Amino acid sequence: MPGLADDLRFRGLVHQVTDPSLLARLDAEHLTVYGGFDPTSDSLHVGNLLQLCTLRRLQLAGHRPIALAGGGTGFIGDPGGKSEERTLLSVDELAANVASIRGQLVRFLDFEAPGDDRALLLDNAAWLGSLGLVDFLRDVGKQFTVGQMVAKESVRSRLDREGQGISYTEFSYMLLQAYDFRHLYDEHDCRLQIGGSDQWGNITMGVDLVRRTRQAEVWGLTSPLVVKADGTKFGKTETGTVWLDAARTSPYALYQFFLRSEDAVVGSYLRFFTFLDRDELLGLDDALRTHPERREAARALARAVCALVHGQDETTRVERAAEALYSGRLADLDERSLLEVLAEAPTTTLARDALGRLPLVDLLVTAGIAPSRTRARTTVEQGGCYLNDRRETDPDRCLTEDDVLAGRYVVVRRGKREYHLVELA
Repeated sequence: MPGLADDLRFRGLVHQVTDPSLLARLDAEHLTVYGGFDPTSDSLHVGNLLQLCTLRRLQLAGHRPIALAGGGTGFIGDPGGKSEERTLLSVDELAANVASIRGQLVRFLDFEAPGDDRALLLDNAAWLGSLGLVDFLRDVGKQFTVGQMVAKESVRSRLDREGQGISYTEFSYMLLQAYDFRHLYDEHDCRLQIGGSDQWGNITMGVDLVRRTRQAEVWGLTSPLVVKADGTKFGKTETGTVWLDAARTSPYALYQFFLRSEDAVVGSYLRFFTFLDRDELLGLDDALRTHPERREAARALARAVCALVHGQDETTRVERAAEALYSGRLADLDERSLLEVLAEAPTTTLARDALGRLPLVDLLVTAGIAPSRTRARTTVEQGGCYLNDRRETDPDRCLTEDDVLAGRYVVVRRGKREYHLVELA
């Protein structure tokens, strides 16, 4: 059976390491390792999921993970990957975000394991909030030159852009993250920090600080950034953010996002975000190569990620909802599932007393599905209109209580995929 290091390489999770010997240590030693999570929003997103999965892999292999919420560094803002200054958050906003993120982190790691196997959930506001500026500058700032700091990609990229720059506040971020690593080394014997490749400069600063001030050997490991098929990365300020909070991205939407993944990225996503073994992954690679039209690999990906983030019961529910939508069984759905599968459909609200009085031809015009009664009549008579997936051919037929789903909805469809949700008030 392959070891952890071999598995990380196979999955493409090793991008940079501060010392190649680290990979052998992962199979031979028990290490405490930490990954940080930015609280600039009240939810983590798919880009964070990669590090969560990596921490979980490390714990399953016998290492102790620390999930660090950046309640302290969140006051500053990491300049990495950003072309302009972040908006500073208030104390209350940060506290609320950290609380929300904590609730998500505990779903991925085992915080109840016995002894040193138990994961830790920490907030760096606990030590950064009381840090004295003069002492910090003497202790940490003295260890690094401005040249070293300017050479870091996160800073240099900002300085190289015409009309851009970086404030001293964000310039100091890497020193605070370096201090985090040393604090975790001092308090928890933490010897490894993981992160995305955009964190390399910050991670190496922490490694250097611990080595210089504690004469101890610690390491850094980065993984590739998660990107879409077009090469753009996932993030909170990018369009199309996929959140881990069900209130912001529904389980159904999360499932559908991965189900619709392009073939070019399905293989890497399966390796990054699932715990399927090597033989299963290679089998799905083969299925994708030989029968891409079956979407077997994408379906396995969507099922595994949804179960990881929201649990198996929710995954079963959304798969049934998807099947009901595509097989014309909308009446089988409860209200929550119906609203999830039609979340992107336009919605029209009608008075309930329209039942029995509003002809289908007028409904299509009222809902904006057809521009005129003439066009609406033609659509219906030619068989292009459906109520709750039943084809209707009588343009003068009125809605009735028998058409109502989940107590107050009617689904109108024009053609194969143009859905419209009618809500009765």
